[in-house]
Amino acid sequence: MLEHKKIQNLNDYFVTLNNRQNKGVYFYRINGYSDEIGEFIKKYYDVARRTGIVIEGKIPNPDENNLAYYNEIMGMDFQMDLQFISRSLQKWLPRMNELQRQNVAASIYDSLDSMRKAGKNENMLKNAYIKFMCWLYYKFERIINQLGENDIPKILYEGEISNYELMLISILSNAGCDIVLLQYAGDQGYLKADPSSSLSDDLQVNGLKPFPEGYCIKKVREEIQNDLNNERLYGAKPGLVNCTNAWIKGKGLDDIRESVTVRGNDNRFFYNCFCRINGVEDRLTYTNELFQLQQELRNARRKLVIVNKEIPKPTPEEIAGIKRNNYTKQDQMILDLSGNIRSLANNELQKIIHKAFVDVILTESKKEGENLNRLTNKAVYLLCWLKRYMVQLFANWKPSDIGCFIYMGGCKSDNEALFMSFLGRLPVDVLILCPNLNTKCYLTDPLLYEVNYTESLSITHFPEESSEVRIGTAAYHAERDLDTFMYQDTGIYRNKQYGKANVINLQTMYEEIRILWDQELKYRPNFSTVDGVVNIPVIFSKISGVKDGLVAQYWVSVKELITEDTIVVKGAPYISSTAPNPMKSYSAEFYKNGKLQRNKIKNHPKYPYAILREEMQEFILDKLQLLIEQKLIRGIGENGTEYTVIAQVLNLPKEIIRMIQKFDFTKKNPKLIYINTGENVISLEDSILTAFLNLIGFDIVFFVPTGYQSVETHFTRDLMEEHQIGEYIYDMQVPDLNSLSLKHTRPTWRDKIFKRGN
Repeated sequence: MLEHKKIQNLNDYFVTLNNRQNKGVYFYRINGYSDEIGEFIKKYYDVARRTGIVIEGKIPNPDENNLAYYNEIMGMDFQMDLQFISRSLQKWLPRMNELQRQNVAASIYDSLDSMRKAGKNENMLKNAYIKFMCWLYYKFERIINQLGENDIPKILYEGEISNYELMLISILSNAGCDIVLLQYAGDQGYLKADPSSSLSDDLQVNGLKPFPEGYCIKKVREEIQNDLNNERLYGAKPGLVNCTNAWIKGKGLDDIRESVTVRGNDNRFFYNCFCRINGVEDRLTYTNELFQLQQELRNARRKLVIVNKEIPKPTPEEIAGIKRNNYTKQDQMILDLSGNIRSLANNELQKIIHKAFVDVILTESKKEGENLNRLTNKAVYLLCWLKRYMVQLFANWKPSDIGCFIYMGGCKSDNEALFMSFLGRLPVDVLILCPNLNTKCYLTDPLLYEVNYTESLSITHFPEESSEVRIGTAAYHAERDLDTFMYQDTGIYRNKQYGKANVINLQTMYEEIRILWDQELKYRPNFSTVDGVVNIPVIFSKISGVKDGLVAQYWVSVKELITEDTIVVKGAPYISSTAPNPMKSYSAEFYKNGKLQRNKIKNHPKYPYAILREEMQEFILDKLQLLIEQKLIRGIGENGTEYTVIAQVLNLPKEIIRMIQKFDFTKKNPKLIYINTGENVISLEDSILTAFLNLIGFDIVFFVPTGYQSVETHFTRDLMEEHQIGEYIYDMQVPDLNSLSLKHTRPTWRDKIFKRGN
């Protein structure tokens, strides 16, 4: 018999027996869904359908005719004996070879023996034996002569498996068969039959969600058929495919300017750019840069289309020019409408456009709520716009030609966004300009490259004429040069000069906290700027006990740290686990395959941070991704805590959001003082908040006069530095800190010189 082995990845199932690292079979239960799981099930189903067994629903019990035939051939004798079972198999299932028969007989005997040890009587063993024999003959006879062979047969079972079914499936598994159980309702039913999970393994992978509503093998079969139909939709594939953005340097306008001849030399690809620029680098020179860009493109004899404000909707005449019929199926619609592309003179260009058309329509069809009628209308819009701009972009096209489509203002509708995605897969540079940061662009596309600037400019028309251009004077450029000279590597910084930062947690003496607390970050030890990123030294400490037992002085020392940018929490929890959080219901869709789905987050109607500076939005999402990747909170990657993390970070208190919005990485940083004098447990949400604010760059100090475990119970490692400053005191009440007097508590000039604090 073959042993059960662990898989390293799902593809191990499709490795032949002799090539498996650990020679054995796999028997796994799948209790959750992801895109990766979905693709695996499709592949596994296809193999099981062809060379194994697919069980949809229960294995039917032997009926009267089945039992009558068994009785006629085998009789109704039964002996709890290995040799009896082996001889019976030889007669009942003669296609098995000797080794297969021995393995199946031994596995049946072991299963029956486990029943006997569990207290089952002889008659019950006999009934189980006959049921197994009938099932092997009527349901599994096609694979019994493949058991243990190099090409291991597969069994796919969906639903809640019964005790006897599990015993038979285990018999086949031990004899040399791979098994997958699809359990849409979870593991509870299975564990009634196998409480110790000894017969099979529960598949554990990151990012599993409940199976989609209505998911079943029938749906998988339909999806496979759809995939085959989709292959038919493409027809002859083009010889050239798009290499979009892989070659760019990330310079926006400079990438568009890049000569087509130097972008790449692989004859299998055409090299195009698909870019959106949000905001402007310099409001005074922006129009001049655009004017020069279009001049350079025209001088290079590149085909150019410029659209302002919106892409005019197709006219009735344009729509009437698209040949179409009434459709009942999606593939029928795509095949028929793609016939409108066949009038092109260049056969290769026609294939490229056909493939891009099918790609974007199939992708669009998978969106939630999409129906055939709406999808047909979108496809007609694409074809109308294609015909409208065809000559301008592709007249006398040859493989070395890359035109340019510039859209000033950003996509105002889903139809426009779909057209941009379509063009972005053609031999065209697509440049979307969104200089006004208050205007939303509807486009989301995994191919799209974005350049983000913090300056905003209300301009709706691309400057094609020189009269529209603002050109900086010599004095202006001299001032710009001086500005660059002053603020690069001089220790002097412009307001909001940097958009990215990393945190360095300082190790300090307790007495140093007060000295460093109100300093600008640039004066702290280990502050630096490297490649446009600020390294921020911050304080993250827990103060345990009360110095010298002096309660009044203790509260004065707390008040001394309160600045205008300090949040003071006077009791646990600050954020309760039961507090309403509108982002909880969306957090699962915001995280996939270990990555935040940034476009989905930022385009979600409930996204709360759209009002923030764009660079600060990106900074928040960067640190959220880092918090999850470093698994700073217990349960991340194990029990779904990452979704709680996402929900909490996307629902920060308003006072904290305002502090983050105005945070300048080279100046004073915001603060959090958390006072916990009692025995209340600090919530998971508070731990997530403080770990995140530490990554953002807050100074954080916990005052815990009791010395009890606090926020650190939810951390996976020591993030805070703890200072034991005195005896533990319990049941302290937090006074009105605003009414405390700081008189006689400020350090004298001698204290400042010798850095001694009271």
